[in-house]
Amino acid sequence: MSSDEDFSLVTEQTEESLAQIQALMRNHKKKYDQLLKEQKELGDVRDERRKLAQQFQERRDKQMLMIQQDKEAHDKQIREHQTKQEKLLQEEQQLQQQIVTVEAALKEEVQRNQQLTQQTNVFAAVPERKLVFTGKTGKANNTEAFEMEANVVYPMEGGTALVTFEEEVVARNILALKRHHVDLGGDCSITVEAGPVCLMLPRLVEIDTDVCPRRILISNLPAMNTESLLNKLEIHFSKSKNKGGEVEECELLPDSGTVVLTFIHQDIAQGLTEAEFHDVTLQQQKKQRVRITPFLNGSIASLKTKMAPCPRTVLLTGIPSVMEQENLQDLLEIHFQKSDNGGGEIKAFLYNPLGQSSTALFSSISEQDE
Repeated sequence: MSSDEDFSLVTEQTEESLAQIQALMRNHKKKYDQLLKEQKELGDVRDERRKLAQQFQERRDKQMLMIQQDKEAHDKQIREHQTKQEKLLQEEQQLQQQIVTVEAALKEEVQRNQQLTQQTNVFAAVPERKLVFTGKTGKANNTEAFEMEANVVYPMEGGTALVTFEEEVVARNILALKRHHVDLGGDCSITVEAGPVCLMLPRLVEIDTDVCPRRILISNLPAMNTESLLNKLEIHFSKSKNKGGEVEECELLPDSGTVVLTFIHQDIAQGLTEAEFHDVTLQQQKKQRVRITPFLNGSIASLKTKMAPCPRTVLLTGIPSVMEQENLQDLLEIHFQKSDNGGGEIKAFLYNPLGQSSTALFSSISEQDE
């Protein structure tokens, strides 16, 4: 995990119980895990199918060329050595045996390729991601949109605060001191306790996938009006002259810019994916070459998790409500910024008063954005 990370915070000032928030967190995590793995599996299986198909075609062409060369050599020997009939007959028998062997090998390759393309079991180790919160607030909702970043919802109890430092060493210093006396001005002070933040993350996911017999995935699409794009694709692939059939549904996947087309009958999708590239009129009567690939159905067969610490994030507990939320948060942030108190530069800070409930959203970002 890198030393610099980012994450966003979602706060919801509601009367929800901790159990409801935890249920919401599990629901978000499950949806996210499933979507992320399905997307990764889709790319892996697509690339694997293309590679296997290319390898099979190369082997097939090579074997067919060998057969043709053997037959030509055999015919030439018959014409040039008619007096050696017995020897030629023996050689012919040997060649026929080779042909049988090659055909058997080709048949086996075809069967193996069909099995791989119709049913692929993928075991994907989830890459580790460092997660932090950035102090941004918002509402945690049950969104169906696919997100490429890793997000983990973390429930905050009342009287707590989350603080993320610019450097890990500062967070370690704060954790080592554990108890901190914060001067609030005058004769008023409070004592808070610093603890680590650990999140439950997926460690290993086993996904079962199979090719959907009625759906295709259409990519290489131009930027245009969504409704017009879907209508033109549906019209094109509903025509039998384009090797299509009656369409049941046409849907755009906003996260990838691809379209999923569902046919009523099962014998259409496979024929379209075999050709892979198709010319479709989409804009101003111009042909656009789109790519057709199989649509994969996937389900999580096994999920293993692990607890991962946030190296730059510290949880402060035992914070009493002795003044207004904004003022108390400012004083706490000032205290933990001072090097005399073991602190340092702060990247994000959030205080959740007693009697209120909040949820923090931990997100991973790329290194260039950290």
